[in-house]
Amino acid sequence: MDLNSDLGEGFGAWKMGDDDALLEIVSSANIACGFHAGDPGIMRRVTERAVERGVAIGAHVAYRDLAGFGRRAIDMAPDELSDEVLYQIGALDAFAKAAGGQVRYVKPHGALYNTAADDEEQAWAVLDGIRRYDPSLAILCPPDSEMSRQAENFGVRAYAEAFADRAYTAKGTLVSRKLPGAVLHDADAVATRAVEIAKTGKVIAADGRELTIPARSLCVHGDTPGAVELAHRIAKELVSAGVKIKSFVDADR
Repeated sequence: MDLNSDLGEGFGAWKMGDDDALLEIVSSANIACGFHAGDPGIMRRVTERAVERGVAIGAHVAYRDLAGFGRRAIDMAPDELSDEVLYQIGALDAFAKAAGGQVRYVKPHGALYNTAADDEEQAWAVLDGIRRYDPSLAILCPPDSEMSRQAENFGVRAYAEAFADRAYTAKGTLVSRKLPGAVLHDADAVATRAVEIAKTGKVIAADGRELTIPARSLCVHGDTPGAVELAHRIAKELVSAGVKIKSFVDADR
């Protein structure tokens, strides 16, 4: 099972999360590309450390929304969004290659992730941007989503992820951050949930219903308070349960 986290989400003097500590734990890093967070210096430092630690690098592409941290949906023409996805991948890959690595996959962030999961045009734009840059890149996205279906049409490998630290609705979508209980903070509960997903592909929704999520990757948000402790506990419990932690982009090799 892959363990991924959103990293590089500071901007200038504004700090977010503990990138160095999380890079010691996770197997894949979704690195902000400057549109919802991140700047050239942060992108350079995080890609360098990811390469040093052998962590797979993913482009965490987003709507251009620094003030809203990429969590506000923007009604964009598909061609324009495709260009912005392509731009972000290329920017991060420049730093990754300078550090001796490369971008291996793409994961949309925040509002773009949620919108493209259901919206055909927005999903098309994300996949078109990926294809135009490098069709061998993978995409990390929700299972049975519009992005996973578009990926098949574009010939791009799609890998499903689940969220260890977020609550799910009965429909299998994430509970809105505007609602109480949307983000899970109890390390014991989150670690138990992660092992259950990894071993059985099952997760309990907020209403108690059992959902099936055939995930190849588990996400711990880098901006969640206590993210390092959560990631550490998840990794420890996964290993104790006999689950090997390995990036999804390397798992099939």
